[in-house]
Amino acid sequence: MVNFSVALAEDNNVNRNTFMQKIKVLPELRLVFNAENGHQCLEELKGLPHTQLPQVIFMDIEMPEMDGIEAINIAKSLYPQIHFIVLTVFDDDEKIFEAIKAGASGYLLKHEPAAVLKDAIVNVLEFGGAPMSPAIARKTMLMLSKTTAANPEPLASTVPKMITEREQEILEHMVKGWDAKRTAAALNLSVLTVRKHIANIYDKLHVNSKAQVISLAHQKKWFS
Repeated sequence: MVNFSVALAEDNNVNRNTFMQKIKVLPELRLVFNAENGHQCLEELKGLPHTQLPQVIFMDIEMPEMDGIEAINIAKSLYPQIHFIVLTVFDDDEKIFEAIKAGASGYLLKHEPAAVLKDAIVNVLEFGGAPMSPAIARKTMLMLSKTTAANPEPLASTVPKMITEREQEILEHMVKGWDAKRTAAALNLSVLTVRKHIANIYDKLHVNSKAQVISLAHQKKWFS
């Protein structure tokens, strides 16, 4: 009987196949989709009814087009009910910090066996835990002990790097509540050009409305 639904974002074919083999030996898990990068993962989510969204997404970090941290950063705001567990071959301090800040619920090394993946899912969904491989947990504790005193407040995240400078300018005006006509006048652009940029912003952030864009920007404190 299927108890949990999961998905995977991983660009390496070997790692992706290995993960799916692990999932196959766990009958209580259902694989909703597997994506080759963060962009494809967001597109898969965008096409699913909310009732069919995966409960947990295992996310690689280093991927083309859109990396895992950027994908988590966007998806966590659009789909707060989904938990993200990072799968990595590296226990890099900076990446751990970035993943946690983006909203990751756990951080595991890729060589972990199927039983560990299942335990991580149960830990997150049933107990609200934050599963981590032991080596990563040690690094995280050390990292937090060094940074908590120096950074007591949550840090603002940066605008995703696929958003161009011109799009950032328009996005900032959108967050202020400006319409396309007012933004066009301020930036010395045509209204049609501004609307094309807005459409590109929607596409890149995988949203469908101005309200979603503004909500995402406020949650991530892009312009605070």
